[in-house]
Amino acid sequence: MVTYAIIAITVVVSFLCFNNRQLFEKLALNPYRVVHAHEWYRVITHGFVHADGTHLFVNMFTYWSFGTYIEKVFEVADWGTGYYLLLYFGAMVIASVPDLIRYRNASWYRSIGASGAVSAILFTSIFLNPWDKILLFAVIPVPGILFGVVYLIYCQYMAKRGGDNINHNAHFYGAVYGFIFPLFMNPGLFSVFLNHFQR
Repeated sequence: MVTYAIIAITVVVSFLCFNNRQLFEKLALNPYRVVHAHEWYRVITHGFVHADGTHLFVNMFTYWSFGTYIEKVFEVADWGTGYYLLLYFGAMVIASVPDLIRYRNASWYRSIGASGAVSAILFTSIFLNPWDKILLFAVIPVPGILFGVVYLIYCQYMAKRGGDNINHNAHFYGAVYGFIFPLFMNPGLFSVFLNHFQR
């Protein structure tokens, strides 16, 4: 499965970067380098780099938990691997845009991690199954749609507050992208989504 391949590559690259600062700097999202040196590849490569083992584990475990399911959905719907890859990597690009605008002249700024893409996968799952339970804070089972609302509010709040070295904007915009992505594939799914709330 593509999901397992992406996880494997991400784990390998992340571990290589743990002990190789030069590689880390080469792959991280540096908006200044993207805009002024035209190193556009960084909007993708930063998603394969993580700060530490915990960061890597949380992202890849979440991705595995929902990505394998979403990949199967795409296969059954005959959307294909290409669109699944567009969902994942497209989210990385979309989630990078706010940083590219805000930090385009900040040579010191770096952003890493697959959180934007993983958020997209998670929110595609929420769109398709809004009442399926998701563990809030990893312990409290709540309906996916409620989790999604809390998640987005939290991301916006923390993005404005700042100070924790987490790119909450990437989480937010990746999530929004993932939520609406199925509608680009099949606009009729919006009616299906609404039907979940009419039972």
